[in-house]
Parts: sequence; structure tokens; C-alpha cells
Amino acid sequence: MNKFDIKTTDKEMLKKWFHLMTLGRAIDEKAPAYLLQSLGWSYHAPYAGHDGIQLAMGQVFRKNMDFMFPYYRDMLTVLSAGLTAEEIILNGLSKATDPASGGRHMSNHFAKPEWNIQNVSSATGNHDLHAVGVARAMVYYGHKGVVITSHGEASTSEGYVYEAINGASKEQLPVIFVIQDNGYGISVPKKDQTANRKVAANFTGFKNLKIIYCNGKDVFDSMNAMTEAHEYAVRTHCPVIVHANCVRIGSHSNSDKHVLYRDEEELSYVKAADPLHKFHRLLIRYNRFTEEELVKIQEESKKELSAAHKKAIAAPDPDPSTVFDFVMPEPYKAEKYPDGTHQKEGEKVNLVTAINETLKAEFRYNPDTFLWGQDVANKEKGGVFNVTKGMQQEFGISRVFNAPIAEDFIVGTANGMSRFDPKIRIVIEGAEFADYFWPAIEQYVECTHDYWRSNGQFVPNVTLRLASGGYIGGGIYHSQNLEGALSTLPGARIVYPSFADDAAGLLRTSMRSKGFTLFLEPKALYNSLDAACVVPDDFEVPFGKARIRRSGSDLTIITYGNTTHLCLKVAERLANDKVANCEVIDLRSLIPLDKETIFESVKKTSKVLIVHEDKVFSGFGAELAATIGTELFQHLDAPIQRVGSVFTPVGFHPVLEKAILPDADRIYKAASDLLAY
Repeated sequence: MNKFDIKTTDKEMLKKWFHLMTLGRAIDEKAPAYLLQSLGWSYHAPYAGHDGIQLAMGQVFRKNMDFMFPYYRDMLTVLSAGLTAEEIILNGLSKATDPASGGRHMSNHFAKPEWNIQNVSSATGNHDLHAVGVARAMVYYGHKGVVITSHGEASTSEGYVYEAINGASKEQLPVIFVIQDNGYGISVPKKDQTANRKVAANFTGFKNLKIIYCNGKDVFDSMNAMTEAHEYAVRTHCPVIVHANCVRIGSHSNSDKHVLYRDEEELSYVKAADPLHKFHRLLIRYNRFTEEELVKIQEESKKELSAAHKKAIAAPDPDPSTVFDFVMPEPYKAEKYPDGTHQKEGEKVNLVTAINETLKAEFRYNPDTFLWGQDVANKEKGGVFNVTKGMQQEFGISRVFNAPIAEDFIVGTANGMSRFDPKIRIVIEGAEFADYFWPAIEQYVECTHDYWRSNGQFVPNVTLRLASGGYIGGGIYHSQNLEGALSTLPGARIVYPSFADDAAGLLRTSMRSKGFTLFLEPKALYNSLDAACVVPDDFEVPFGKARIRRSGSDLTIITYGNTTHLCLKVAERLANDKVANCEVIDLRSLIPLDKETIFESVKKTSKVLIVHEDKVFSGFGAELAATIGTELFQHLDAPIQRVGSVFTPVGFHPVLEKAILPDADRIYKAASDLLAY
């Protein structure tokens, strides 16, 4: 039975709705004027035609109980949920006091994180994955809220939307996916997007998923649909799709001209279907309000908008001196081992054991720690390399579990789950091999700029583990390096240990720190005797602290990962051959970078050889060379030299792999040539 209709709905509620709708429309229509006056609102996506469903979404949302992920057209949604006209204009004008981002995100991206109205990306629909992650936390912690996530019908063409709906259905999570169907993805009509006329029909075969269709132009039908969806999600912990049929009265945005692809007949139809006008007529027709009463409400809305405008215009712009604020949060501080070294003696353990034991120790230390990925929790098996062996048996399936073979889903739901409570720490195995991580790059990007984009209001507390590198005869998709590409994105710490103790210490610091860390594991060293060493139970390695593995005075060799061991052998060979005494620096941490240790060594030796496994062209060493060459050029006696993989894909046959990857002979020759310069 429907709860809301024109005849029985309380008059005060109807008044509230009409006020919100007229106020929202007034802001929506004023937004382009700000751009014309060069005041801001450079991006505006008008919502007119979506009024019914957006009003309903905001009305069912419970502040600080539910989570909401609105998309860039959801102006009335957030107004209905409680944001003020002033807060919406502050966002449009990108003011420093904008509650969504302090002017750091695009206009028309509305949020209020303190209420759980989340700051979402411009990559529309990818926040569905975050919604699923939040809902997973809600279920685990027994929270009675729901998650509402919203976007247009065209976004369902994206694979991550499918992954989110599939995951919510599989895990039975209380997510309401609202599809605001206006028939267009910018200028692309629905017939070019989907096989079914109603995109929700694409998901009819999903178990545990309820689908509700409604008229998104009609206030009462939308309120009934959203109320039913909300009650169902709370009661069953199962997901719901609310497919709302809307119209888009205006262009997609201020950068779009819909007259170029819509004819006069269609434009006349959508204008006549205006939900605000229909609601106005209903209130008069059924004698719920007089025309005079409605005019008074409209006038009050105009006054409210005028007052909000004056306050927002006077608000401060962002301070350019703050651009470096909220790039990365302060990490956990290593108290016992401030320089990340130790003198402990005892039994050596290999790198894979060190990681496994550290994971278990940190799971015991913090009960709000979770781990998932592909193939990480199958009985006695713990991933391809058994790094997570025994984890699920000790900590249970609710804390350690397998994810679908969907890298974007793995990372996106980790981002989302960490939004539920800042005490949560998540470790994910982002792909079975680092090379397979590329489908998740879009979510990696989200994780790197969430902290900056939200003006410090949210950062994903996620450690992303990837088995990286070659020297195993793996070939393409099994032996490549990603650090050169991923280090170009600010906001992620990137670490790459070479020894078991550093792997344990960096992992402990990563898991205890606030923020996002990419933890690259040289899989060729998992069981290597060269990488095995004594690992103190409480060992910690701070970020941004390199380790001098061998002291020297004639040449600085900078390296990390697999090539650290090659460099150490070459340094000993050069010493034995009485060629030179080389200093070998194991970076351990790529971002942040220990420039101090590097610079001190270079000033001492005046010659630099950079060695890494990744390609020389555009590899991480290129940035090291540029940094040293720019800041220490006066201390150099010779050009900086680099050794890395040649610029080809990774070979599979051992002969091909050897021809591509750096080896001791190539490093020795490069060092000898540099020393002779």
C-alpha cells in the first residue's frame, strides 16, 4: 500500500516538498548566471526533470545513519537531504568554505562528509563500488543504515557498475542503486547504450536483488518507491535498484547544446513534462493549497536564495598556499626503530614468511583489520604464492575472504569500507600479479586523490599489495613493473622492500598508518635465501627512510627490489677486483623518497648509478636522475647512468627474459664505465 498520495499526505509535508522543489529549481536556473559573470560554477549539470526522484532520495536519507553517494546532477537530492542553499552555492562557486571540498573539486559535485553525504568522483558511477564497501561494513558492524548511490542510466554501461551490483547481490548488502533514467548519456541516446529499454532489466537475473520501477517525474510515485526501497534494504540487508523514469529538460551541462541532437517535438515534450509544474497543478487541483499560498512559498524560496547568494559571494576563495595540504596524511611513527634498522640476531626467515607473520600479528593487534583479494582464502591455500596462508582459518571468513576476479571491485570496495569508520584498516591483494592490476587503475586514481579532493575529510586507510617484478620466467602479465607509472599520481605512498625484515617493517607501518599505501612485493625474492634475514617481532620501518646496504666512497648505486641483491654482488665484485668501493642505497620507500640519504651519498662519491628492474625509459629511475641532476649538478663528476630493463615487453623464454632484464654483468659494466669517466 502506498504511503503517499495527493489526497492524504500531510499538508506541512507537502509545503516542505514544494519549498524544496522551488528553491532547488531557483538555484538550478541561477547557476549559469554565475558563469556568465565569471564568478564560478564552471560546470553545471541541470537537474530539472529529475525533481520527483531527487526529492524522494533526500527525504528518505537519514543523516549520520545512512550514507549517500550523489552524482553531479543531484542538486535537489542534497538540498532535500538537508544541505542549505548557501552550501550549494559555495560548492558552485568553489569557495574555501564549500563543505564538499573547499573548492578543490569541480562545481556541481555536492557533498557533506560529516553527514555521510560523500564526495564522489567525476567518473560517474564508480562510486557504486564505494557504496558496496560501506554497506559491507554496515553488515559486519551491525549498523542499521543503508547506502544510497545515484547516477544516470548511461553509467550502467560501465563495468564497475555491474561489478558493484553483482557484489551487493552476492554479499546481500543494503545498497539502493538509484538509476535516474533521462534517456541520454550526454548526447548518446539510450538505444545506443543498452540492450533493454529499461536498463534495470539488464539485472533481472541477479539473486537477492529487488528492482522497483517508478515515475521519477512524479513526487508521490518517487516517494513511495524510495520508501519501499529503504524499508526493504533495512529489513533484508539486500540491495535494491530503483529505476526512475525522468526527462532532461535542459542540456546535459553548460558545455553541451542539446538543440544539436534533439528536435522541437522532443523539446516541447520534455518541457511539458516538467515535474515542478505538475506538482504545482496537483496541489491546486486537489485543493491542498491555494495559488496565493504557493506564490508565497515561491517568494520565500527567492528570498532564501537571495540571502544565500549574498553570503556565498562574500565567502573566501581557497588559499593557494594550501595546495600541499592533504596530499598524504601523517603516517604512523616508528618509535622503537626510528631509522628502520635493527641489530637482532637469531633465525632467518624468508620474505614470504615475514609478510605472512606480520599480517597475522597486525590482525591480532587491530581487530578492525580486513583482507580480501583473488584466491587469498581457499582452505590451506593463501594466494598464488601462499602469502596469506592460514589467515582465514585464524581470523574467520568475515575478515579474510575471496573477492571476485574484478580488480576494480577489490580496490573500490576497500575504499568504500574504510569510509564507514576511520579505525578500519584494510589490506587488499589488488591482483594475483601486479601486471593484472590495470583494470583497477581508475580506483587507484580515486584512492590517491580522495584526501586532497575532500579537503582532508576522508582518506582510504588501505594497503594495496601487489606481487611485482620478474626473474621468474613469467613473461607478459606475470613479470612487469608498475611503479614508474603509478608514482606519477600524488597521494599514494609506494614502498618496495628487498629483504624480509624491511618487508615486515614496512607492512606494519603501512597497516598502522592513516592513508593509502602501494606495497610492492618482489615475488622472485619470496623464498630467496638472499632476501632472508632475522626479523624482530615488533620491527617497524618508517616511510621515506632509505637503507645503506653497503658503505663506499667511489660510486653511489641507488636501487630497490630485486636489483638490490644484484647491486650488492656487483659492489663486492668491484671491490674484489680492486676497481672501486661502491655505496649501495636500498631505497625501500619510493614515495616518500629519502632525498637526504641519497644527497649525502652523492656529495661524497660524486658519481651515481641508478639500477632498477623497470624499463629505463620512463622508469622510476628517470625521476631519480632528474632530481639529482637538478639539485646536485655541482657535485657530479660524471653523467648519471641508469641500468634497467630494455624498452620491450617482458619476455617469457629464459633467453628473452635475460636479454631484457638487468643482470650483474650489465650493472658491472655500467659501473666500470662510470668509474672510468
